[in-house]
Amino acid sequence: MQTGSGRFKGKEQARQAMRNQPQETGMEAFRGNHPAKVEDGGRLKLPGPFKKLLDDANVTQFYITSQDGQSAQIWPLPAWEKQEALLAESSTMDDAVDKYLNLTSYYGQQVEMDKQARVILPQILRESAKLNAEVAVRGKMHYLEVHNLKNLEESLPVNVLTAEDRQSLKLILKPRS
Repeated sequence: MQTGSGRFKGKEQARQAMRNQPQETGMEAFRGNHPAKVEDGGRLKLPGPFKKLLDDANVTQFYITSQDGQSAQIWPLPAWEKQEALLAESSTMDDAVDKYLNLTSYYGQQVEMDKQARVILPQILRESAKLNAEVAVRGKMHYLEVHNLKNLEESLPVNVLTAEDRQSLKLILKPRS
């Protein structure tokens, strides 16, 4: 469960939540960064390597949303539906679930990819995250994340891995028997 600051109450609880994420989406994981440009009208052409994964999985429907209004998340609809199924197991009386649903509903829209491999980013989200120019489209395993390229580049030096982050990753990435 998250606290009001958006952090999980315990690191082990956060790790457990990550382990419980849907792993089977019917497609390989999205990886890497591909710069792109948002066209007039909010259309984003999905980069070729990501488009190939989507074509191989026969995915044309997406849920585009955000948790913070600073970036867009492009979820293949089957992966988003698995996320929704996990949320449905919890009560909307849970503050973290309610906040998550409020944010992802406010910024979110279901869209279909056109024949030129473009999706339309929701206007509210485009304005909030400044997704009106050069962007970075990054693979985040189950979904794509879109950031304003200039803002992302400015934030990178501040977001280096700390010793605490490395310890957490060590536990998460530890081989399981």
